[in-house]
Amino acid sequence: MLLSLGVCSVRVNNSYSASALCSPIFVAMVDKNPEGLKMKRQIGLIGGVALVSGTMIGSGIFMSPQFVLAYVGSPGASLVIWVLSGVVAMFGALSYTELGTVISESGGDFIYILRIYGSGPAFFAAFTFVLVVRPLTISAMGISIAEYGVAPLYTGCPPPQLLVKCAAAAIILVAASINILNVRIALRIQVVFLVAKVGTLTLIVIGGIVEVTQSSTVIVDNLKVENAFKGTQYSLSTLGMAFYQGLWSYAGWYNLNNVIEELKRPEVNLPRAVVIAISLVTGLYLLVNVSYLTVMTPRELMSSNAVAVTWGNKVLGSWGWIMSVAAALSAFGSLNGTFFSGGRVCFVAAREGHMPGILAMAHVKRLTPSPALIFTTIISLVVLIPGDFQSIVNFFSFTAWFFYAITLSGLLYLKIKKPELPRPYRVPIILPILVLIAAIFLVLAPIIDDPQIEYLYVTLFIFSGIIVYIPFIHYKLCPGLLTRLTMFLQLFLEVAPAEKNL
Repeated sequence: MLLSLGVCSVRVNNSYSASALCSPIFVAMVDKNPEGLKMKRQIGLIGGVALVSGTMIGSGIFMSPQFVLAYVGSPGASLVIWVLSGVVAMFGALSYTELGTVISESGGDFIYILRIYGSGPAFFAAFTFVLVVRPLTISAMGISIAEYGVAPLYTGCPPPQLLVKCAAAAIILVAASINILNVRIALRIQVVFLVAKVGTLTLIVIGGIVEVTQSSTVIVDNLKVENAFKGTQYSLSTLGMAFYQGLWSYAGWYNLNNVIEELKRPEVNLPRAVVIAISLVTGLYLLVNVSYLTVMTPRELMSSNAVAVTWGNKVLGSWGWIMSVAAALSAFGSLNGTFFSGGRVCFVAAREGHMPGILAMAHVKRLTPSPALIFTTIISLVVLIPGDFQSIVNFFSFTAWFFYAITLSGLLYLKIKKPELPRPYRVPIILPILVLIAAIFLVLAPIIDDPQIEYLYVTLFIFSGIIVYIPFIHYKLCPGLLTRLTMFLQLFLEVAPAEKNL
């Protein structure tokens, strides 16, 4: 049997006898399960809907509306951005569904780019998602949860940033621990929190309806024809930034593709789950934004640090603090789902030899990819130190949509050049084309219209991965220190290599 140790491999004889390079824990495990470890298929349709919609409904809808409105400048244009963001998310998810049924492996963008374009482009995708995109997402969610959680303690003034970041770090550690310890518990938490999120957003919608019945002055002023689009800013940069913030609230539409090896009947449940989840989320988001506009003027909404809290103070009065708690819990459910799916990207990249081998191992009893989750947690805590919510979202969106565009171009290649491949699910070719155009716009528009040095830094960081790729992936150099470290961590964490579950 072949064992991955670091980026090396060590062969163990058929009797699985212990050797100088093989831990006794692993040998005992192999004797009990000669077929090796596999991640179980534990996600059904309800779990899939909860993972997609539960990850999407998080901090975005409670924090992004003021940024979307600030960028486009008018209530009507902001509602258009929210609708179009939902359409892009739906088309993108349906396109990824076809990819997921053609290439039925976990790992999302990384595995699709690897199978279509090869090792080099796939490594840059893994390098970026593991070290930039996922940690930035987790950090942004942690910050938003912390800000909502401490907001009731600091009425009238913003909370201290040190307190916010310490609270965010603690929240990230809690979410990581849940996913490391038990897959079933993580999935149950996802379902429970989804119900709570939908209940919270429904409360906001109902509150808006009640406000309209009592006084419709504010919403009429905001959305009447002559005011709805007054002051709209049409520059490429502002539209791109507004879409960044809107699509951040829909981030998660791709998450089920990351864990497809753990999804029951993926050819059936994958398309059903994404259609149900994204339709639900888009409808709720639009109604919630209308509810915000029933009680707040555009100036009030844009000046709010936490728009849901401001709405709660106006509508619920002394009970407004409930919105802070509800928003924090909602964002925590999204954070839990991001950990669940994001850790699998790191795990699959390591399994394919694009990350240290220890990250491709699973706990011998819990069957969770604990080393990959621990690594993701550490990087997220490092990213948390200098970050703020708005800049994190913008840079996350820039890097993420760059690789979404590559993945979608791969789907177009397969549809044109490989039409004979079996496809349990197909989408019209126009859908990936439209999402690809949107992705190219999102990557290029802010750079062309308002270039900033930060985008150059992000691009240089992505391509700096070549320093790692050439010696360690292409030429497979294997320092002895990495091998010894892998053996130590394998013993310490009680983990072993896990096989594909196809």
